[in-house]
Amino acid sequence: MIKKAVIPAAGLGTRFLPATKAQPKEMLSIIDTPVIQYVVQECVDSGIEDILIISGKGKRSIEDHFDRNPELQARIQEKEDEMLYNQLRVIEDMANIHFIRQKELNGLGDAIYHARFHCGNEAFAVLLGDTVINSVIPVTQQLIDAYEQYHQCIIAVEQVPRDKVSRYGIVGGKPVNDRILQISELVEKPERDKAPSNMAIAGRYILTPQIFSALENTERGNGNEIQLTDALRILLKQEKIIATLIEGKRYDIGNKLDFLKTTVEFALRRREFAVQFEAYLRKTIKEIDDSRAKK
Repeated sequence: MIKKAVIPAAGLGTRFLPATKAQPKEMLSIIDTPVIQYVVQECVDSGIEDILIISGKGKRSIEDHFDRNPELQARIQEKEDEMLYNQLRVIEDMANIHFIRQKELNGLGDAIYHARFHCGNEAFAVLLGDTVINSVIPVTQQLIDAYEQYHQCIIAVEQVPRDKVSRYGIVGGKPVNDRILQISELVEKPERDKAPSNMAIAGRYILTPQIFSALENTERGNGNEIQLTDALRILLKQEKIIATLIEGKRYDIGNKLDFLKTTVEFALRRREFAVQFEAYLRKTIKEIDDSRAKK
């Protein structure tokens, strides 16, 4: 049983400047909920309540978000807003969250290496802190179910268009069934004609503790950083690794356009204003079409 999760959240978020100059990109909100709260909720919904967040300089607001705020609670109670008060209490009590700082930004692999003492000799889940996945069964739960069957490192993957494989880490291998692939190679951002498949790494993993030894032997790669994909390539020489095709839709909020798309889709799912928001979108699109027709 997977009992621990690691959430790397130490990046600078340069693609969201100036918004991320003084706040972490993981604290950017999709409507009224920070991205990292969705990630933590996925852990909890998958039965994991022992979570280590790898943070960095300027990330203190993440810790504050999951901490208690007696003054704010008292103010909400004075306003007799019981629903909001309960929402705040759920955030504070949702999991046992620990924090450790990555003092230098040396890559995703280095961030995960910081979790070696917390995870010890246990297999653990990894969820990227800037990736939200909407699914009926939490994707981390999907990986846990696969791990309990295969007892191997597991990489969540999704199918992407062939012309976009150069944006992702891509896996190749032999299909075990319609959702499981026995991995034989991992390639970071390959050229389209050199990609072994269109199966892209989707920001969720189950890793065995042997990953830490692999990370110790991983040389600096792309961006002069220690890359997790490079460490997994080393580990693949020592033990089997499988990929599982996720059931769900991944939202990578790593750039502004995708963040806008994500916000719109999540807003259309919110019962309290979905109808009004859809009407607004339709009206706005019609106005744009009418304006273009007149030109």
